[in-house]
Amino acid sequence: MVGVELKRPRNEFPIDDSLDELERLAETAGLGVVGRAVQHLERLNPATLIGKGKLAEIVAARAATPYDALIFDDELAPNQQREIEQAFGGDDIKVLDRTALILDIFAQHARTREGALQVELAQYEYRLPRLTRMWTHLARQTGGAAGRGGTGGVGLRGPGERQLELDRREIRARIAHLKRQLEAVRAQRREHRRQRQRAGLPVVALVGYTNAGKSTLLNALTDAGVLVEDKLFATLDPTTRRVRLPRGTEALFTDTVGFIQKLPTQLVAAFRATLEEITEADVLLHVLDASHPNAREQARAVEETLAEIGAGGKPMVVALNKMDKGVTGQGTGTRSLFLVTQDEFEREGNAVRISALRGQGLAELCALIERVLAEELVELRVQIPYRENALVALFHQRGIVEREEFTPRGTHIEGKIARAWAARFAEFGESFGVTHSG
Repeated sequence: MVGVELKRPRNEFPIDDSLDELERLAETAGLGVVGRAVQHLERLNPATLIGKGKLAEIVAARAATPYDALIFDDELAPNQQREIEQAFGGDDIKVLDRTALILDIFAQHARTREGALQVELAQYEYRLPRLTRMWTHLARQTGGAAGRGGTGGVGLRGPGERQLELDRREIRARIAHLKRQLEAVRAQRREHRRQRQRAGLPVVALVGYTNAGKSTLLNALTDAGVLVEDKLFATLDPTTRRVRLPRGTEALFTDTVGFIQKLPTQLVAAFRATLEEITEADVLLHVLDASHPNAREQARAVEETLAEIGAGGKPMVVALNKMDKGVTGQGTGTRSLFLVTQDEFEREGNAVRISALRGQGLAELCALIERVLAEELVELRVQIPYRENALVALFHQRGIVEREEFTPRGTHIEGKIARAWAARFAEFGESFGVTHSG
């Protein structure tokens, strides 16, 4: 594994911790790690990411410690990957980066058609700009003007270049086909959400860093039977289950794919259909492994990803998970390994300590979620003119309709809707019994 630490860091994670995480990713993908190299730089080398001297050291180290794959903690540009491979002088070596590794893990764990489509799209979009290096050996064999380039080569392209164009065309066609299929998936998901909204059930989306315990929590709340493993990205496909909250309110809890630092942009784009479950939710339940040494950095990585997908301003409850973890010291009993305190998160939102594994704190968590959901609903009585039927549809989609009557002046609706949507109906009525003084 190879990491770079810049004098002006680009992210919050210390380089050793970032490489520890990369090692877990490698193990999840079925690889064994035999060593790591770190270089401290002022700036990244545009040709090989790391310095030429450090690259030569890594190549030479293969004699003493044989390895067949080199994994970089940062995403490699296509030209950097080509230069690094050439430094091995034609030896059989796989040069990967964090993005390629994560894509491989996602491909292993995609168990539904939707998941497989999303991963395949991300893989093709990642590979498309990296095709060139696969055909350079054929281009060199052509000789003449076609091999040297220049205007004399027009119309005289070698077989490598022709094959490259054919491959690019085929991959672009496949990408377009996958995007059409995923649009159909998005439409299907939208219809499922409309059905849930018509049922009047609020949606709580579980978000968090990978391996923070989201699936364990959903299982503890609902006996959902979601796969739980101590691996990164053990589950990809969203699971939705109904949960009865303490005062009798029912809500739908949706488990979603975990986040990670340096999340590949290809994945964010490809998993748009799945991530819409987060953007359409009424409340986000951020499950945080509060015992992790990098808990604060993981929380920031999640918040950055939420902002990237347009869910940054949503109401949030923070579940400080894994409170069962502790360490026994001589004469002191067991002390908590909790490295994040509730106070840190109470400044920005609601937080409660839990252990999803042991079922501790779940009653308090559910009560907090129920309170936040109630605070976000405004009771409305509105008279909507027939010319504004789109607002009637919006109320049905986003709110809970308790009474509806068609009158000569328009559609009379009484019900509840999230505070964020209530302003759209201001000119057609007024709220009554608002549940939150703010």
